[in-house]
Amino acid sequence: MEKLLCPSMMCANFGNLELEVKMLEEGGVDIFHLDVMDGSFVPNFGMGLQDIEYIVSHTSKPCDVHLMVNKASDYIQKFADIGVQIIYVHPENDPHITRTLQMIRDAHVHPGLAINPGTSIETIQEALNLVDYVMVMSVNPGFAGQKYLNFVDHKFKQLCQMKEQYGFKVMIDGACSPERIQTLSQIGVDGFILGTSALFGKAKSYQEICQELRQL
Repeated sequence: MEKLLCPSMMCANFGNLELEVKMLEEGGVDIFHLDVMDGSFVPNFGMGLQDIEYIVSHTSKPCDVHLMVNKASDYIQKFADIGVQIIYVHPENDPHITRTLQMIRDAHVHPGLAINPGTSIETIQEALNLVDYVMVMSVNPGFAGQKYLNFVDHKFKQLCQMKEQYGFKVMIDGACSPERIQTLSQIGVDGFILGTSALFGKAKSYQEICQELRQL
């Protein structure tokens, strides 16, 4: 099974964003992962709208946005208009999550569901009928560089057993090390959000790292 390698651009070098995008694209990444945070739903602020617009307009690769915000439904059309191909929303602060997911699909964007470490599969099972991607947070959202929370392991197993029935891809976001990529790809996880644990700040080129990760 081919892995989807998705650089978390929150960890990129913004001192030369044009070069970063070019090197990552040439290195063989699959999807650019763009975090949006409002300082309320999570205790941090994420990428700016101008940065996201720049990345989307300077790559031929698909881009996703991960909306860690309150009232995510207010921003669906904005990001659809920018040109992102996947929008992840959270069920934890949205009592009408199925309506929000349908809004994403109606905007001709792939709906994605992001679930926090403390969110069980059982509470979002009905919404799985409406998604193309399910992204499990293996850390508490909001900050890079956190430790992997082992108690989420069973969720990956559950979702990999369900993905054929519902037709979604399983993704991981948080503390995604090469060892974790190897273990999770063996059970059927499709995509990996890559930050400082596997991709950024290493003494190798992005191309070398991507090749090594695909061979795991």
